[in-house]
Formats: sequence, structure tokens, C-alpha cells
Amino acid sequence: MKLTMASSPHSHSHKSLSKLMQTVILACIPGLIAQLYFFGTGVLIQLILALLTASISEAVIMRIRKRPVWPTLSDGSAWLTAVLLALSIPPLAPWWIIVIGSFFAIVIVKQLYGGLGFNLFNPAMAAYVLLLISFPVQMTTWMPVNDLLANSISFNQQLSVIFNGFTSAGFSVDQLRVGVDGVTMATPLDTIKTDIAHGLTITESMQAAIFNSWLGQGWGWVNLGFLIGGLYLIKAKVINWHIPVGVIASIAVCSAVGYIAAPGTEPGVVFHLFSGATMLGAFFIATDPVSAATTNRGRLIYGALIGLLVYLIRTFGGYPDAMAFAVLLLNMAVPLIDYYTQPRTYGHGVNK
Repeated sequence: MKLTMASSPHSHSHKSLSKLMQTVILACIPGLIAQLYFFGTGVLIQLILALLTASISEAVIMRIRKRPVWPTLSDGSAWLTAVLLALSIPPLAPWWIIVIGSFFAIVIVKQLYGGLGFNLFNPAMAAYVLLLISFPVQMTTWMPVNDLLANSISFNQQLSVIFNGFTSAGFSVDQLRVGVDGVTMATPLDTIKTDIAHGLTITESMQAAIFNSWLGQGWGWVNLGFLIGGLYLIKAKVINWHIPVGVIASIAVCSAVGYIAAPGTEPGVVFHLFSGATMLGAFFIATDPVSAATTNRGRLIYGALIGLLVYLIRTFGGYPDAMAFAVLLLNMAVPLIDYYTQPRTYGHGVNK
């Protein structure tokens, strides 16, 4: 049976579901290439593990439910979930991190709620939050970009770290994270947050090597890649523009106001937009058609509130990035948003 996306008066896509999922996965390629270039082939290893686990998990659960496997698996929704989760976790995270996450996303969040179309939460982000809360050390151990490492890491070494915890020479992830200046390095968002908490100004914090240029530290290029892919999705009418614009505009406005109010402790608009998971979240995660708002006005509100929460948690919360938390919280608010943003029915209120 060929599944197609249902069209509303505001959505005119009649592509098959599998074609839509394939298009979204292909649109991830620019961001994926940037991650591979700057953070190594561990990204590819995590992606393969995620796809295998998601496929096996979906096949097994469909067998248990006594339903045909291939029609469900071939719609591509499980593969897209696997891709988004793999792109969200540290490239050298232990193999069991992505396996647990992919299993949870498909079996618990997707299939136990009834399958595609019935899940209340974005499966990839629900799995990400489970992993982050359960395994905070492994989920926050990001490597610096390859150019800043004291020693380059080969594919075999990355494979060994992911499956054994150490390279063949006996180096752990923490030892590998030491940069050329002998300092263990963190992500730009984490560096800023930690330095501000220690009383440093933004100017002082940005003297670190990872801030040589906003694109040079890798995360800017990764976000640019997802921005390009996201704009393609809008042009191809795979997603609506309302949610990405809501997310990006909200983060931009909040960070601009924060910079004006406290320039010494606020990195500014460009930093917030091109760091962390901003563009991946705005175009590929928040736009999930099942768990997001369904009306155009509701999508703008939904996106704007996600952007607001991302900024507030980044600035005042305990986590350097907050896209997953923001998306899940707004997933819970979708019924309320949809209820108050439904378009007026033709003829409503007319006296008879």
C-alpha cells in the first residue's frame, strides 16, 4: 500500500510518505558533511549504528504486533528518526548510547503509542533527552574540531573508542579532547556558559582557540549546512516556513535584547543562531508533522515559543543547549495551541 501525506487547505504536498522522508534525509547531507569534516568519521559510525538499530527494532515490534514489516519500514520514518538522533549525539559516544536511544525512539516513543501518526512526542528528541538525563557524561563529551586536536584521530582509532572506550594506543575520549594548547576543550556553547559562570566577560571567553572565527570553530559550518538543507525543504514544499521562521526569529530577538541589556555576558545574535542545534532543530526537528502544531498561526506561535525556551535555557538553565527540551515541552502544548488557533469556519457567527 502506498501511503501519501494528507493535504489540508494550507498544504499542497501529494508526495508519498516515503518520498517525503527520503527528501528530508537528503536535505540533512550538507550538515552531515560538515560534521564529518570537522568532527571525524565517528559521525558516520553512529549513523550506521542508529540505522541498523532503528530498522531491527521496527521490524521486531511489527512482527510482535502481527503486522507486515516492509510497508512500515519502507516509509522511511524510522530511518529519519535514526539520522536525526545520530546527528545529535557526540561522534565518539559509546556504541550502546546510540543503540539504547534508537531502540527507545522507535519502540517506546513511536510504536507503543500506535505507530507513525500517533506519537505525542518527537521520537528523536525524546530519546535524546532520555540519554542526556541518564548518561550526562557520555552525552556531553564532544570533541573539538579536528584542526584543534593535539593528535589527529584515524578512523580505526575512532572505531576503537566507540566500541572499546580507548584507542589502540590506550587513549580515552577525555585524553583525546586535549587541544593543541594542552587544554581539554568543550563546545562553544558550553565554554561560554562555564566562563560566564566563573565571572569572565564574553570578550575574555572568546579568546579561546575555538573562537578564532565563528565559522572556523566548526559549529558555524554545521549550522550553515542545515540551514541550506532546510531552505531546500521549504522550496520543495516538504515543510512550511512558519515553524523555522518562528524558531529563528525568536532566538534572534531574544539574543538581541539580551545583548543590548548585558553586552558583557551575552554573545549576540550570530553566535546563538550558528551554535549548537539551532538550524537542525528549527528545520528538521521542530517541523515534525506529527508532533508539531498544525495551523499556520499555531506553527508560528509553536516555533516562537521553542526559540524562547532555547534562549532561556541556554542563558539561565543548567544545559548549554536546549533544543530537545524546548521541542518536547512544546509538543505537550500542541493541543492547546491548535485549539486556540483554528481558523474560523466559513459562515461562523452569521445570524440566521
